[in-house]
Amino acid sequence: MNLLKDNIPKLVRKLALPAMVGTLFQTLYNIVDTFFAGKISPEALSALSKSFPIYFIIVATSIGVTVAGTALIGNSIGEKDKDKTLNYFTHIIFYGILVSIIITYLGLSYAEKVFYLMGSTNEVISLGLEYTNVIYLGSVLFILVVALNSFLHAEGDTKTYRNVLVLSFFLNIILNPILIFGFLFIPAMGVKGIGIATIIAQSVSLIVILLKVLKNNRVKEINKNFLIPKFIFFKNIFFQSMPITVSICGYALAAAIIFTYVGQSGEYAAAGYGAGTRIEQVVLLPILGINTAIISIIAQNYGAKNFNRIKETYITAIKYAFMIMVISGIIVFITAGIITSIFSNDPEVIEYGKRYLKISAFVLPAYPVFFLSNGFFMALKKSEMAMISNFFRNVLNPIVVFYIAKYIDASFNTFFWIWVGINWFFSISYFLIIIYYFKNRLGKSRAILNPSP
Repeated sequence: MNLLKDNIPKLVRKLALPAMVGTLFQTLYNIVDTFFAGKISPEALSALSKSFPIYFIIVATSIGVTVAGTALIGNSIGEKDKDKTLNYFTHIIFYGILVSIIITYLGLSYAEKVFYLMGSTNEVISLGLEYTNVIYLGSVLFILVVALNSFLHAEGDTKTYRNVLVLSFFLNIILNPILIFGFLFIPAMGVKGIGIATIIAQSVSLIVILLKVLKNNRVKEINKNFLIPKFIFFKNIFFQSMPITVSICGYALAAAIIFTYVGQSGEYAAAGYGAGTRIEQVVLLPILGINTAIISIIAQNYGAKNFNRIKETYITAIKYAFMIMVISGIIVFITAGIITSIFSNDPEVIEYGKRYLKISAFVLPAYPVFFLSNGFFMALKKSEMAMISNFFRNVLNPIVVFYIAKYIDASFNTFFWIWVGINWFFSISYFLIIIYYFKNRLGKSRAILNPSP
């Protein structure tokens, strides 16, 4: 594939489909964890659900690292600058190791306090810590996998990571029941076993990705000069990745705020909402796949100053994503009760999950603008714009919803209807900002590079 010349709609499909499949198995991986947690007890299901805002710090850091690597390496490839390409590759690995040490400390030190803030019972806190402590001790594995993979994504290779995620999924299916319930000489570890299964799967993923990267012709040209740390590359990676990491951590804050309000209806309501969000993650897979595709395409074309292709890529992606989410919303609304029952046999948990999904179905078509617009700015190396949007959607919006709900003493259902309205308002506003940006920023850049005769 030539990201600078090939047909845009075909490129979006070719890059997005492998990424969708990979993300599907990544999400199915989380669903398997949720499924087995539900088999332990409703409290274990609630603990795993509430661990998500805490675990999401690793997810946010991983996204920041992979977006920084993909954008900076992709731009360097588009500029045909071999030295910058290889320097960014080696420095994204150094950066990933450093940042993983920091988040490991934060996760082990403050996870318990976050569980308390969400109003969890002592049993749920204990079960949750069994999982999060194991995950944070292995956080360097998560970060190294995505740091290495950012190089492959920058070149337009979304298939390798897809294959790794598929492999991890099947490993997880095998390991989870063995480590949770015990088998032969292996003792039953309960919720802790879910975390250990994840660490084993990540270790295998790291080996597979590393072997693939080492075969790359560009990587074979690395010498000791590229291994000497250089401040300028660390600085550029930091300012590209940290706004993304910090802003996406806002999603963890949003989840914590929602769990705090939902938890007022009891731990079973939290468990039902947590199960519902797992389904929502599956539905959002096409959007995440398309987002991966446009970051790779836009990054290279921005480096090559192909501004018309940048706009075409974004508009094509929005059209595809919106149609997919409308269809998905209809399916979710119709099947809400059935799919929630996959995670629990408890009628109360199922009822809360069903109610959440039926409301969530109405907001799904609003999500593409948020995800794809953030991807657009990330590819342009303007992470601060994505950080601002994440602040509004993941910090300000949940706080507004929370206090409106508290003021009117909103029920479970009313709380999420307010959430739907706020998200639609945000997405429409964000789309108008992108249209303005096309006309007044990219349009001016194009005019400077291509002045009229």
